[in-house]
Amino acid sequence: MFKVLPRIRRRQALMGSAAGFVVFGLLLWWLLPLDEEPPDGTITFSTGTQAGVYQQYGSRLSKAFAKDMPKLEVRLMTSQGSQENVERVATGNADFTIAAADAVETYKLRGRPGADTLRGVARLYDDYVQLVVPRDSKISTVEDLRGKRVAIGLENSGVRLIANRVLAAAGLDPAKDIKPFADGIDTGPGRLKQDQIDAFFWSGGLPTNGLVQLAKDFPFRFVPIDADLVAKLHEQGGASRYYRATNMPESAYPSVQDGETVATIAVSNLLMTREDVDPRLTEWLTRSVINSRDGIGAHVHSAQLVDLRTAIYTDPLTLHEGARRYYRSVKP
Repeated sequence: MFKVLPRIRRRQALMGSAAGFVVFGLLLWWLLPLDEEPPDGTITFSTGTQAGVYQQYGSRLSKAFAKDMPKLEVRLMTSQGSQENVERVATGNADFTIAAADAVETYKLRGRPGADTLRGVARLYDDYVQLVVPRDSKISTVEDLRGKRVAIGLENSGVRLIANRVLAAAGLDPAKDIKPFADGIDTGPGRLKQDQIDAFFWSGGLPTNGLVQLAKDFPFRFVPIDADLVAKLHEQGGASRYYRATNMPESAYPSVQDGETVATIAVSNLLMTREDVDPRLTEWLTRSVINSRDGIGAHVHSAQLVDLRTAIYTDPLTLHEGARRYYRSVKP
């Protein structure tokens, strides 16, 4: 027999239903842009080298953009890394990119073309400096690299910037005290395996696929970069202020680290664009970056670290107006 709810219980049920609709509405407001029609056109996104996180992340971001903005064509360009990425966006040869904060600040301090037009979209994840040597190497400190064959990154990469600064902090002249090689994560592991170099620097998200693959068939380890060296880095001034002492977690490369953390340096990565890029497009794109975090994070671990609460901190860049609109729209 059907039982009529007491008046007070019916009222509570109606209130509960109304609250449910409100929550559902807020969820839709969070996930979906307010504009009905997604932006269209063509944009160029500069990524990074093969086997690096920039390239992996940028490729998966482009798929997220295609899902949210079906009429937007995204052209991906590989690059040597942060320095080239910053220059491309500043000079109009790319519309969006990912670059490390120290590379952005260096470009600005040098007064390079278009530096004042650069704008931030989101702070993404941190790069970790990874100094790699064969497991049986006698190199145990950065100072031990004196006289050795060392890959310091491609010429226009962020790796080259930070490697040169780390070497200088250790009292080494990159041009005189080591035998420098211009290899990145795409070729450095192979050279190490073939005994063509003694060590290589890499700065990237954790874990980096190039090192994951290397660990499968070549025994290597990481040389620590301790806090004292970071203090000397900060004494250099300028863009070095963006480096901070940290530890690479033991879970980054389990088969290599044997449950141990590694003292090193971290620097934040920024998704960036130019002031003249359409605010509506940038607002949509920012939303896609935040909403695709978990999906991309299942394949690119660094993407899991994108956090709405910290994404707005894009120092040394001010936020692009479109990104600012998005963050305001989801502010609690």
